[in-house]
Amino acid sequence: MSKQLKAGDSVSWKSHGGTAEGKVVKKLTEPTHIKGHKVAASKDNPEYLVETDDGKQAAHKAEALTRR
Repeated sequence: MSKQLKAGDSVSWKSHGGTAEGKVVKKLTEPTHIKGHKVAASKDNPEYLVETDDGKQAAHKAEALTRR
């Protein structure tokens, strides 16, 4: 069963610096680029754009995110 996350949900995820926290900005269902990296999101394989409190953005699959 996949997680159903929505914009505004508070989440955390593992980062190279430990654990990062932030909010879901939106669900990505089409390929896009974030910080010069290709995000291969699709309707069948969505990812979530997340943003930390200091404004850094990244894309993660639902299974990498933990709702806070």
